Amino acid sequence: MRNSTTLSRRTFLAASGALAGGAGLAPAFAQGSGMAAQSPEEIPLKIGHRAANMKMVGNFDVFKVARRISGLLGVELQAAAGKPNLFDLDAVRRYKKEANRWGMIIPSVAGVWVKGGSIRSPLAGIDLMQSIRASELLGASVILVAFFAENAPNMNDESSYGPVVELLQRSAPFAADVGVTLGMENSLSPADNLKLVDLINRGNVKVYYDVHNVAHYGHAAEAIPGIALLGKQRICQVHVKNEDRLIAEPGLIDWAAAFAAFNAIEYEGWYFFETSHTSEAQMIESTEKNIDFLKKHCRMPLG
Repeated sequence: MRNSTTLSRRTFLAASGALAGGAGLAPAFAQGSGMAAQSPEEIPLKIGHRAANMKMVGNFDVFKVARRISGLLGVELQAAAGKPNLFDLDAVRRYKKEANRWGMIIPSVAGVWVKGGSIRSPLAGIDLMQSIRASELLGASVILVAFFAENAPNMNDESSYGPVVELLQRSAPFAADVGVTLGMENSLSPADNLKLVDLINRGNVKVYYDVHNVAHYGHAAEAIPGIALLGKQRICQVHVKNEDRLIAEPGLIDWAAAFAAFNAIEYEGWYFFETSHTSEAQMIESTEKNIDFLKKHCRMPLG
């Protein structure tokens, strides 16, 4: 870790340029904060909701609303979406202040690509750099790096997956300097994600596992077995959803079985709801029911 905890505009832009297409020195960041240490028996399940699915992107009251949900500990913010967004440092400071005010954690940041952008965009590295910078200030430990459908690489074609591997390899040290993991969420099968993670071969590049999405994108038979295939070492965070239904209800995923699989690998990270809602009141009510179901089926490892 470097001694400097500040980042000059010139240094930041130079580093961003390096990620956009050249080598350069990593910027100096401060270590992000995490949850307070507790004995294993006292560690609570880490449960959060996404600002996007709460329909509160760009709204500083998101933590106030989240606080009303019994059992909810964190909120996942969107980086490039909304006005203001996390590329505005004044907005980042305000989000941090409001999170502290309402006693909520910001474990992760999503939505890193600017409008019309993707992991294949020429300036994707700059989007990642700005998201890393925001994560440092917010104390977030995971950045969701999304690439679906036409933006996902063909893992049988090196010319397709090579640029993704290169970008994330270049980005990883910048994120590592602030204790941030880059969590890939995509439309690939678990086996292809395993191949991609191992090709990147950076300890802080992992999979943001969405069991529902794995099934939705044509890999239903692999969705739950994929949890064991990737294992605790390669899964950094988890999305939980059943579209507009409770997770206890029938859907693409048997969530009781999925949670049993996460228990089996001793997963100890965050579970984030990515559920659909019709109103604030319905969101609070259904999320509390989903939390009760999750707590019934999930446990944190004891050692």
